[in-house]
Amino acid sequence: MSKKVAFHTLGCKLNYSETSTLSRVLEADGFVKTEFNDTADVYVINTCSVTENADKECRYIVRGIQRRAPEAMVVVTGCYAQLKPQEIAQIQGVDLVLGASEKFNLPVHLKELSKGAADKGGAKICSCDIEEVEGFHSSYSLNDRTRTFLKVQDGCDYFCSFCTIPLARGRSRSGLVKDVLVQVDKIIADGTKEIVLTGVNLGDFGSETGENFTALVRALDQNYNNIRFRISSIEPNLLTDEIIDTVAQSESFMPHFHIPLQSGSDDILKLMRRRYERDLYTNRVARIKEKMPHACIGVDVIVGFPGETEEKFKETYQYLTDLDISYLHVFPYSERENTTAVRMSGIVPVKERGSRTEMLRNLSEKKRRYFYEQHIGTVRNVLFESEEKSAMMNGFTDNYIKVEIPYDPLLVNEKTPTLLTGISLSGHMSGDTIPEPIHH
Repeated sequence: MSKKVAFHTLGCKLNYSETSTLSRVLEADGFVKTEFNDTADVYVINTCSVTENADKECRYIVRGIQRRAPEAMVVVTGCYAQLKPQEIAQIQGVDLVLGASEKFNLPVHLKELSKGAADKGGAKICSCDIEEVEGFHSSYSLNDRTRTFLKVQDGCDYFCSFCTIPLARGRSRSGLVKDVLVQVDKIIADGTKEIVLTGVNLGDFGSETGENFTALVRALDQNYNNIRFRISSIEPNLLTDEIIDTVAQSESFMPHFHIPLQSGSDDILKLMRRRYERDLYTNRVARIKEKMPHACIGVDVIVGFPGETEEKFKETYQYLTDLDISYLHVFPYSERENTTAVRMSGIVPVKERGSRTEMLRNLSEKKRRYFYEQHIGTVRNVLFESEEKSAMMNGFTDNYIKVEIPYDPLLVNEKTPTLLTGISLSGHMSGDTIPEPIHH
């Protein structure tokens, strides 16, 4: 009888793409995937180091598994497993901890594992120093047919002062352009209509292979014309004119950029060890809007970083108010062990971080609404998704406007011309689909 395996993922889209790949690897090895809340023989928890209280979260999940299936094997992998393997190994109920180098060798480790071994001094740890982690493992999610997240790059060489990701995922590495094309062919064969390119530092693709991200974008643009591509997130200093210009003339790449800023103050950017100043960011936004006035631009911001005085926060707030962007992802600064920032002076009280976060999230809602309002009365292609809520379905335009219409099963996973008619009470765009002309 086949063993059942269940997965739980914490954190970013990169983690979700890797969990999806691990699932397919185990299914090919004879396992049957089941829902995490069901009873399974093996539970795999893919963790995140960015999540606050990672330890508490992990313990809570493992306790739930023990109540539900006390005889099941529990495997913990991901960034938190690489950063603090000993801590995880002492959690009662955990049998195996896999670091970054061993994550994709999960089937081999499961064959060698027996329940109860952990009771004799902690879980088995299979890990190595992050400096020794090498090689690139491509992965992609296939949770629904509409959109797939394809990992094309891993690791980071930047060592920003607030970030533990290089310690958890290692140096920047990626596959080759030709390997990405093979993966894309597989994804398309499964019926997916949109692929989101992801990575830890996506714009650094090819830095160790002699290729670059521009070459990847051009290759995908030239080889595929009936599928959507999105760039998940790219550092402003790696977003070149060539990439912007290629997206601007492309039928395949969507006019949607997500560009981390982190702060609108040059002083704070320097403390964060970011590799650009505010002027460069302004220039990148201006170039995108010059080439694609309808483009959607999302921005990551960290508030309450050490040294961010009230005056410097206001500088960031005013800068973002004036900037022609579409929405913000706002994160209150959170201390992380083994980072430079945790030793810095000028600590901002947690309560103040919260109020600044709320201010910027309110600004984000205003920005998003204004961006949506500019498109009322226009027709854009919407790729509708299968999920149905209250007899309604959602989809996204090419430039990332969320559209809500009455559910129609014939529109699922179809790119459909849609007249954008107004903003609904939910904050999404409402619309009317337009029948395409029949070609005889």
